[in-house]
Amino acid sequence: MHVVIVGAGPTGFVLSLVLARAGIEVTLLDKESSIDLRPRAAHLAPAGIRVLKRAGILDDVRRAGFTPDNFTWRKRGGEPIVSYKDIGQKENPEHWTVLPLNLLGPIMLSHAEKNSNISVKFGHRVISTGQDGTAAWAVIQANDGTEKKVVADFLVGCDGGTSQVRKSIFGPRNFPGKTWDVQLVATNIRYPFEKYGYDDMNTIVHPDDAHVAARITKDGLWRVSYNEDTKLTHEEVVKNCPVKFERMLPGNPKPGEYTLVDINPYKQHQRCVEKMRVGRICVAADAAHLCNPWGGLGLTGGFADIAGLAECLEGIHSGQADHSILDKWDEVRRDIYQSYINPISTANFIRVAQLDLDRALEDPFFSMVLKSNTDPEVKKKLDESVYAVCHDFTQYYKAKA
Repeated sequence: MHVVIVGAGPTGFVLSLVLARAGIEVTLLDKESSIDLRPRAAHLAPAGIRVLKRAGILDDVRRAGFTPDNFTWRKRGGEPIVSYKDIGQKENPEHWTVLPLNLLGPIMLSHAEKNSNISVKFGHRVISTGQDGTAAWAVIQANDGTEKKVVADFLVGCDGGTSQVRKSIFGPRNFPGKTWDVQLVATNIRYPFEKYGYDDMNTIVHPDDAHVAARITKDGLWRVSYNEDTKLTHEEVVKNCPVKFERMLPGNPKPGEYTLVDINPYKQHQRCVEKMRVGRICVAADAAHLCNPWGGLGLTGGFADIAGLAECLEGIHSGQADHSILDKWDEVRRDIYQSYINPISTANFIRVAQLDLDRALEDPFFSMVLKSNTDPEVKKKLDESVYAVCHDFTQYYKAKA
């Protein structure tokens, strides 16, 4: 079997590695000239760790990253509201690991380059896709302007929120859902948050200055992501950043008291395609559905998508399943988005900006987090909830290999 995967991001690479380890030939295409080094997600939840292990890269990921301690929600200025103790779940073999995607990318690329079943092609932009009863293909344009068709048994779009694969199937504007009227600004900075008692992961709840402050590297780089007015241009966002930092961060630092390493604004969406599988073409992760990043369900849900898709394609490859298993994958993955990822991420978004701080512990989620600190059963339930995005598709195999 040969599978073309479009998008050399985390889900595209991991899907390539899992399939290749099952003996499936993979061609991985990406329009950029190299891996993406922008500040993006950094927290790898147990559901993602599970598929990183299947991809054969977990040991390297663990060495490069670290396990977080507590996750604390705070008021602006740093006063704690409630803490999720030991969110890292160190006793769990699939425990959380913190490693920014720009550091995960080189690890994935290194493993892909060593696998003879994987061909990675940067600088290959997908122009269109097509299929018939026996194959699927992508028409690509290389950086030198030449065009060619890459043909395979299946084609998978893991090419992000602006997915060309999705557009080629459904049209450029058919991506149901909404865009929040608030943009997220992701920054990487160096600042001594630990001096102010901050944990490895912190969310500040505030109607105007809601933000995340989380340590993302062993050497003290921190991710600060905050909401900003959508009317501001990129230049205005950069200009306003010192004003936001002085008002938001503990100690009210002025420029020169921290080092701003990166800054990038992003739109925030809640969207999901009508179908994740059309014949021999599938779309997964951000190419199929988007959610705001509060709670990290975008990356986690994307890893769960490709973990299940890999099981389906492996089943077809080994003769244990027929193509109808991809309809079950489509059905289940969209249901998990609609019943879990969308409502939970939406609730997270609303909580950080609209919660009544005087009655914060009456919030059902915060009440559960507080109880988990003294009740082991509640703590276990909270820890296991991170697997709600997962689904075992091997149960639909119809024959043994």
